Amino acid sequence: MLPALREFFGNTRAPSGYRPGATLALVRRNLGGLGFEALEPGQGRFTLDDGLQVEARERTQSELLMHLVLTEFSLQVPSCGQGVVKLELRHTGAIRRQGLACTRRAGEAAELAGVIAALESDPALRAALMPLDFKRLRIEREDGHWRVLLEHMGASEVVNRMPAFRRYIRLDDAQQAHLLNALPALARVLAGF
Repeated sequence: MLPALREFFGNTRAPSGYRPGATLALVRRNLGGLGFEALEPGQGRFTLDDGLQVEARERTQSELLMHLVLTEFSLQVPSCGQGVVKLELRHTGAIRRQGLACTRRAGEAAELAGVIAALESDPALRAALMPLDFKRLRIEREDGHWRVLLEHMGASEVVNRMPAFRRYIRLDDAQQAHLLNALPALARVLAGF
């Protein structure tokens, strides 16, 4: 409830101790084989092997006596359709991951049935997303483009004020491979809609 109140009242001030670009530099080191272009402090663009461009942006989340610096990966894909659409993709299963479920947040249900079915059942996408440890995966369509926003549980930094410490949660090799397979698979599935 408190994060929602914080967002409602527009508290967008960066937490003390936040170093813009520091976490993204560590993410860049994890993804060392990819081309990178810095856009501004805390934001950059990676170019995948197939030429797909993925932006990475730091996002801070304040907690009591600490804050998190999360990395949000985003990509944009042209859409055949028009209108505003908001979808969320998540893992199903209480203890073990059993599948993928897509929830519609905005848009016409009848129009989105094909998109949702493709996202939930595409074999390559499923193979990449099932082992991927993502915290949030949103898919939005606006102005003739799909936008994918993926926030991984790794590629983030925990900054504590008392006791003072910083800890980067590394994007390990397996998660890196799943991420680099999931993003092109998402782009491919969405390009058909």
